[in-house]
Amino acid sequence: MAQPEINSTASPSGGEQQQRVAEIILRGRRSRPGAISTLALLLTTAILTWCSFPPLDMGPLAWLCLVPLLQLARPQQPTRWMYRLTYLIGMVFWLCTLQWMRLGDSTMYFALAALSAYLGFYWVAFLWLTRTAVHKLSVPLVCAAPVLWVGLEYLRAHLFTGFSWYYLGHTQYRWIELIQISDLGGAYTVSFVVVLANASLALLIPERWLAKWQLCWQAERSQLLVPKPRVRWIGVGAAVALLVVSCSYGMLRRGHAPFPRGPRVALIQGNFVATVRNDTHEPRDIFLMHRHLTGMTVGESPDIVVWPEGMFPYGMYTAESGVTDAQLSSVVPEIPLEIWRKGESQAALTDLADMTNAALIIGASVFAARPLDYSIYNSAVFVQPGVGVVNRYDKIHRVPFGEYIPLRDSLPFLQSLTPFRGKFGIDRGEQAHVFRYKDWQLIPLICFEDTVPHLVRRIAHSAQVNGNDQSQCLVNLTNDGWFHGSSELEQHLITSLFRAVETRTPLVRAVNTGISAVIDGDGVIREPDEFLDGTSPSEGVPKRKSIRDPRTGRFHKQLNCALVADVPLDPRTSLYVAVGDWFAAACLAGCLAVLLSGLFVKRPTLPVEAV
Repeated sequence: MAQPEINSTASPSGGEQQQRVAEIILRGRRSRPGAISTLALLLTTAILTWCSFPPLDMGPLAWLCLVPLLQLARPQQPTRWMYRLTYLIGMVFWLCTLQWMRLGDSTMYFALAALSAYLGFYWVAFLWLTRTAVHKLSVPLVCAAPVLWVGLEYLRAHLFTGFSWYYLGHTQYRWIELIQISDLGGAYTVSFVVVLANASLALLIPERWLAKWQLCWQAERSQLLVPKPRVRWIGVGAAVALLVVSCSYGMLRRGHAPFPRGPRVALIQGNFVATVRNDTHEPRDIFLMHRHLTGMTVGESPDIVVWPEGMFPYGMYTAESGVTDAQLSSVVPEIPLEIWRKGESQAALTDLADMTNAALIIGASVFAARPLDYSIYNSAVFVQPGVGVVNRYDKIHRVPFGEYIPLRDSLPFLQSLTPFRGKFGIDRGEQAHVFRYKDWQLIPLICFEDTVPHLVRRIAHSAQVNGNDQSQCLVNLTNDGWFHGSSELEQHLITSLFRAVETRTPLVRAVNTGISAVIDGDGVIREPDEFLDGTSPSEGVPKRKSIRDPRTGRFHKQLNCALVADVPLDPRTSLYVAVGDWFAAACLAGCLAVLLSGLFVKRPTLPVEAV
């Protein structure tokens, strides 16, 4: 039967409308537009974000680094290879950002690749969740983007033992007034403000540009996220208002009385590059240099002297009460009995404290024997003059594959991924400790523990509940000699200063190869009273200079030196310490809500008039 002719000017029937919609969707699946433009936008975001962190450290770029990436959230239909390209560029970004990991040992190339491959998924997750929130749930981009970004930062801080480095908020460490909001909800609150600004700027990009960049078919321009002009400027106004409120809060918090004077500390910074296979430094050389630098500070009358992580090279050997010689010989036959019994390391540290007339916090390896086995700890040893070793803190938060092998017993092949053979790693400490000296409470942190916000918050909260929170100081002992003066040293310092603001507690750092520093409760890196250069010992008064190189403005690294300064105590309290990660946890809950909606809510049908 002949089909009747259809008037081209007549309105299409319902069946024809459904067919046209299906054809458009099928065409989009076969050949979606914008692969090159997608790649260009992702590369732009990656480059701007990388430039925001050290070594370039161009923090203002963070306020627009996500604008190109957020353009990919605006078309309703994903562009060609969108998620594959997002993962690829995200992984490349992390490879470039974390390149300093390779410096410790050749086997670290595998760890660098594995960590970058894992972190690349966060870029994909952010883009997918943002698109789902905007197009399925009709959540405004300026609301969805900051909530989802912060939620994923919080997830990254906990998943697989956590990685709390390179938060977008960390780029703003120089903007002291802004980062004061960290005492409300952690560094996550700063990231929220920065991402909100990015989202508001992203919506100012005209939709015709997206069609020109081939992020959508010309016929599908009506499917773009195109808010009305009034809505655009509401987003900009909200970002500006939040920024103004945040800075006003910061100025209010900084308008306090001068910080009370705390203990006078001497931070000892040796310059010994660390490697796994080729340790060219004799233990005696390490000990003598740190002893020499400590002696240089005696004339400054420090109350407390801090050595970096592991810089007492001889180890300290202890045995539980009641452990017999026979048990020691059975448990650790490779270590002579006299080493356990004489306590030579304890005696050497006691003598050093007596000579300096100051308390010592020393980074050392501790071997602790029990009747049936023994443990090795990465410890901070506390020594008082005239008393001796009175306490120690054993590191709680260990670095996977650097200090222990996850699932080693069930998956023994994992040890082959490390440069270590035989008994490897350190044991986990049981609890945090507070070193009490005179009127002060000293809270030790070892290595990367000062980059873990929830760990430091929990330790600070416990210390404040059990003591006087107005006399506390965080003390970080770190060995960054593994990274050979790379940008890791700056980023470690930047990340750690947020712990001081979050807890409203000053933080001092003694770091092998640098960067040692005194940080007050506002997050300000303070110049020390004295900077004693021990690189070229000579007679007379040692050279004194700033912790920054006056020619470049960068921090001094890879230098034998000592810093002496009075710790500025902080009597203020912190909501973050009292309540915890309420803000970031709420954002993660938002991520989970969007995820469930994306998986179980049916995608709406494209309206025919939009085709």
